[in-house]
Amino acid sequence: MNIEQARFNMIEQQIRPTNVSSSEVLELLMRVKREDFFPEDQRNLVFFDTELPLLRGVNALSPKLEARIVQEVAAQKNESVLVVGADSGYVAALLAHQARHVTVIEAIPELKARVEDVFKRGAYANVDVIWGDALQGQGISQFDVIVVTGSLEAMPELLRERLNVGGRLFVVLGMAPVMTATLINRESELFFNTRALFETSLARLSQAVPANAFTL
Repeated sequence: MNIEQARFNMIEQQIRPTNVSSSEVLELLMRVKREDFFPEDQRNLVFFDTELPLLRGVNALSPKLEARIVQEVAAQKNESVLVVGADSGYVAALLAHQARHVTVIEAIPELKARVEDVFKRGAYANVDVIWGDALQGQGISQFDVIVVTGSLEAMPELLRERLNVGGRLFVVLGMAPVMTATLINRESELFFNTRALFETSLARLSQAVPANAFTL
């Protein structure tokens, strides 16, 4: 298998057709090696349009969704990022190349340990991986960008309030089979602009609780 050809094909055949046109994002996808974030026995599968299994029933995001997330939140060099749900670590790695600092919070200890090891081996000095439940506010403060890697039935107010003014939050909301990828911009202390991006379907975030437990 020619890995670089497979990477090129992934970008041209999967990612560009899903409205990913940012030259910065496309260049990152070539430079940050996705195969480094998966076990050896999955390295030949990482360029396919599929959600590869990780640990404890968690599947990795598909390549096209990863790319779209990074394009939509458009992290900047002076910004701090929170990734809720470690996933494979690849989205956090892409964001780490754009942002000042990335915090990854994961509620499954085994997945937290796996991703932490991946970042140590990759010498990512601006990424921290912590254990906790972001939906309960554990271990997090204020951020310029928040990415939720699993779906939620509704947007928890506590997490939304963790956005700085000017910040962006990406989350997939709703119930299967059709959910909505959503971008929330905090335009002022009191006003949030919520924009539906596209329809999709994504597994529930591991620490998510029923929507009626949230304050809406």
